Amino acid sequence: MTPVPRSMSGVQLTRHGGPEALVWRDDLPVPRPQSGEVLVRVLAAGVNMTDINTRTGWYGEGRAAGWAGAMKFPRVQGSDLCGRIVALGADVTGIDLGARVICPTNQHEPTAENPIAFVSIGSEFDGAFAQYCLVKAQHLHDVSASPLSDIEIGAMPCAYGTAHNLLTRANVAVGERVLVTGATGGVGLAAVQLALVRGAEVTGQCSLSKSAPLRAMNVAVLARDGTPPAKSFDVVIDVVGGDGWQDRLDALRPGGRYATSGAVAGPMVRGDLRRVYLNDITIYGATHQPREVFAGLVTIINKGQIRPVVSQTYPMRDIARAQDDLAAGRFPGKLVLIPTESKA
Repeated sequence: MTPVPRSMSGVQLTRHGGPEALVWRDDLPVPRPQSGEVLVRVLAAGVNMTDINTRTGWYGEGRAAGWAGAMKFPRVQGSDLCGRIVALGADVTGIDLGARVICPTNQHEPTAENPIAFVSIGSEFDGAFAQYCLVKAQHLHDVSASPLSDIEIGAMPCAYGTAHNLLTRANVAVGERVLVTGATGGVGLAAVQLALVRGAEVTGQCSLSKSAPLRAMNVAVLARDGTPPAKSFDVVIDVVGGDGWQDRLDALRPGGRYATSGAVAGPMVRGDLRRVYLNDITIYGATHQPREVFAGLVTIINKGQIRPVVSQTYPMRDIARAQDDLAAGRFPGKLVLIPTESKA
């Protein structure tokens, strides 16, 4: 195996702000794994709205918060990781040098005060927007057996982990009718694919100009500004929020389930609580992913049951362009960064 170099290239977030807060560096020290840690060489890193939201401070008041509170700067972001293990810290067992691995974005680190506490890669500790990163061995999953490419796998942990968690929380079952909003975005398209794996009947709501991937899957398409038919769905998977929130609740049959993990159209919504309780609607907020839920996604990846739609790849140095394309919604599916080759 190639020796691990002393320095690496990568992108540091120096503060909350716009793309100018991202600084390319060629002299970052390569971290050394401590007890329980693994050093991973990054093969591919997906681009996600969570990275942009963390950069801008969207998750907390005063533009001063990451996923789990105030961030420390500089920080290497990157919530999607596909990499290869190149060094093991002391006391690491059960995972081998050379294994191709991924990890969930939100990693369960319980405390006595908060049994569902988590930390997030690229927010509370350095992530995948560099040639190497450290991850606790307990959070890594081996995907060496998967027929998917490094780029495809690098597109999956955040969006597909989020989508799989949404579907699991909502308990989507064979034959159920599911409406997915934002259905050509990263999480939305992942939810469509994973709902189909579960045997659901799926309708995707999206911009008609980007609906080709859905039509290729024989998924029904509803225009982004359309109103879903009332009392027609067992489950709504919503990553949009904003205007139209009540229409999505009204689209549920009595006893239906609504699950959300995003608000790309705005976090503030208006609705009628009477139509929630009179129709026995259950609402799920889904962020925390139990290990067994992400492990279920890993099984799907290793079996090659789905392939993500990757529309564009970029050199990691072009992160600002990639994030601008993502925020503007220029492409369906996922965008992925490729690190430069490391040199010993």
